[in-house]
Amino acid sequence: MVEKFLNNRLFILYFFPFFIGSVSVLSFSPFNLTIVNFIIFPLFFYFIVYINKKSKGIYRKKPYKKNLFLFGLFFGFGFYLSGISWISNSLTFDENFKILIPFALVLVPLFLSLFTAITVVLVGPYLKYNLASLLLFSGSIALSDYLRAKLFTGFPWNLWAYSTSWANEILQILNLTGFYTYNLFVITFFSLPAVIFLKIKKSTKFLILSLICFVIFFLYIYGNYVINKNNKLLEQNNEKFFVKVISPNFDLKYGLSNKEIEERFKQLIKYSDPNKDQKTVFIWPEGVFSGYSFNEISIFKELIKKNFSNQHKIIFGANKLDDETGNFFNSMFVVNNHFEVIQSYNKRKLVPFGEFLPFEKKLNNLGFKKITEGHGSFLKGKKKDNLIINELNILPLICYEVIFTSLIQESNSKTNLIINISEDGWFGTTIGPEQHFAKSIFRAIENNTFLIRSTNKGLSAIIDNKGNIIKQLNRNEAGNIESEISLIRSNKVKNDLIFLTLLITYLLIFQIYKKND
Repeated sequence: MVEKFLNNRLFILYFFPFFIGSVSVLSFSPFNLTIVNFIIFPLFFYFIVYINKKSKGIYRKKPYKKNLFLFGLFFGFGFYLSGISWISNSLTFDENFKILIPFALVLVPLFLSLFTAITVVLVGPYLKYNLASLLLFSGSIALSDYLRAKLFTGFPWNLWAYSTSWANEILQILNLTGFYTYNLFVITFFSLPAVIFLKIKKSTKFLILSLICFVIFFLYIYGNYVINKNNKLLEQNNEKFFVKVISPNFDLKYGLSNKEIEERFKQLIKYSDPNKDQKTVFIWPEGVFSGYSFNEISIFKELIKKNFSNQHKIIFGANKLDDETGNFFNSMFVVNNHFEVIQSYNKRKLVPFGEFLPFEKKLNNLGFKKITEGHGSFLKGKKKDNLIINELNILPLICYEVIFTSLIQESNSKTNLIINISEDGWFGTTIGPEQHFAKSIFRAIENNTFLIRSTNKGLSAIIDNKGNIIKQLNRNEAGNIESEISLIRSNKVKNDLIFLTLLITYLLIFQIYKKND
């Protein structure tokens, strides 16, 4: 029976990889069944080698590498289709875009699947059932993730490391290794159970499997120690400030009337519940004034003057007009109680098709536009400067910028706080908000700073420098959370350098083994 399935080209090259790729979504938030990856990766590795061996026999189909390409493509397609299915929900807010839902569901995952397919084609012919091949396999998948995060504006969503977002003790190694190195380690560990298929001694297999358990146990003990030590340091830290995070749970709506904008201001003020004598930084989310610029909403500044004092600062998202071009930025503003702009930040990582339209003129002529309404395509922010408010040195991240570890690496070394504002109404009832939130935990640990997240219809939270969630508002929950925050200067590592060095090490081990084989 088993042999019948193994010899069935249609099953092995199409249905099977699609299935195991699809199941992998269970390892990510909100399911967090990381254990499935310890099954998926060994199977992925085993069948790449199997297909390569059988392509010139059972699977007679020239060119033979086509079989490897198809296997990688359908694994990737299943992985992305299940993992980013939320992308279709963003197209439901405009009747003109609903027709594109089937295309978005197919074409976006299919494009991203090319990273996996090309990786399998390039590496597959060199893999055998040995330990060195397992390292080459793990390294190649990690490199594929790295390139996906960098090329074509980058899309580092659901890199395999994120499937461990729940394991806070183990995540503490992030601040030592950087994200991409940690991702490489994670993929390697997911792959190691494949030793049961390898042509090595049983004692060696047992040793490797025991090593997995030992390392996980060691990382847990180390992480526990780091977290407990950190808690004591936080108690002794005198550099603190008071913050209120607001989640208004507004419906995602464009074309608001002045009356509706005024009502939103009143609701935000209500949830803020400002104490005029308490020095406070208020964080409102992105998207609360959808499609409107700061200048357009400033006509309601009297509401701010009336309810806030000179002890207060408000951080929130709105559009900003570029006086030179007449175009707009998606921006984060810091204002005082007179609604005067103290500082602002322009989003650098824009969402393709959501916030800007590639080849805009040509696609506009064909009737296409960006998904978000308002002022045409946004301009891309260029300045990397942090927001400075007295003792606060803030790394600003708008919406999905929080998934880019590169922005952490580029940030000011004196960063002592990360603020992420987001409009998660685009995700609807999908698993998107939970996946989005999970990335925030990684950014806090990587940078060793507190991260404050304010969302509309998503998960808002105050996260400490070790990834512990101090307070949280769940999706679609309106209200506020408040806390005294410790200011801790970032101590991040150089992600790329460590990662690339280890990749070269993996390759050298494979080459040495290949020569001696």
